[in-house]
Amino acid sequence: MAAVDGWLDELRRGRRLSPRTVDAYARDLSDYSDFAGHHRLRGWDEATTTFVDDYFATLERRGLSTATLARRRSALRGFHAFLGRVGHTAHDPVALLPPPRRERRLPHALALADVEALIAHPEGEEPLALRDRALLELAYAGGLRVSELVGLTRDAVDLNGRVLTVTGKGDKQRLVPFGRAAGRALGEWLERGRPQLAHGGSRQGRVRHERVFVNARGGPLSRMGWWKILRGHARGAGVTARVHPHVLRHSFATHLLEGGADLRVVQELLGHARVSTTAIYTHLDRSYLREVHRQFHPRA
Repeated sequence: MAAVDGWLDELRRGRRLSPRTVDAYARDLSDYSDFAGHHRLRGWDEATTTFVDDYFATLERRGLSTATLARRRSALRGFHAFLGRVGHTAHDPVALLPPPRRERRLPHALALADVEALIAHPEGEEPLALRDRALLELAYAGGLRVSELVGLTRDAVDLNGRVLTVTGKGDKQRLVPFGRAAGRALGEWLERGRPQLAHGGSRQGRVRHERVFVNARGGPLSRMGWWKILRGHARGAGVTARVHPHVLRHSFATHLLEGGADLRVVQELLGHARVSTTAIYTHLDRSYLREVHRQFHPRA
């Protein structure tokens, strides 16, 4: 396990990967190490291409998704490359494996009517209702990742200019504008809702922090907390489409492109490093694409 710890430390300190990514790789390597122990490998230099191929055959029999298998291959590829660099092994058993086939699933977006029903569901002037309206409005208005939404701090919010300073993947910052409806909901939450939750409850429940969104005890809202809020309002609003933590981000991108937004602008708003990642949203509505082609192509 010393070699595994060394590689994870390199990811953490040298490549500065996020803690969540490092934790995922740690789980991958823990499973791989268990498999190696079960097959009585005395050292990583005994890991052959056949051994690694057997490992992936076992994973496929477990029913792991293609996305998980692809990440597991990435973990093993990086780990064995690390072993070669530090002199633990003289060969790379992953190098000769065929590249994984990864299904490119289209992101799921809600219909505009479902988005409107979802955002309208939190009613009343209680702090939790104010918070949930602000969460839903901002998630859709800014196309934020879950971690960006729950990790938003008060100094990152410019209510007058209606813009957020968001820290995304790789600690990259970007400016994200939001509209009047989101600005109004966010302002009401910060002025009338958050102070009550952040300073209410028992002394043990009060937590000093600068997070914009807090839970019912006044502490920072978690990713799971946001997921439960979203799921609860989707059910209450009668949204029958599949709802998941990133659904408002996907809907944001899809609706912008359907409205005629430039792909590069949407890429910047989403914080994608490559435009090819953003381009997947153009596959969601082929009828819209045909209509654009008919309207603007000179020989359509």
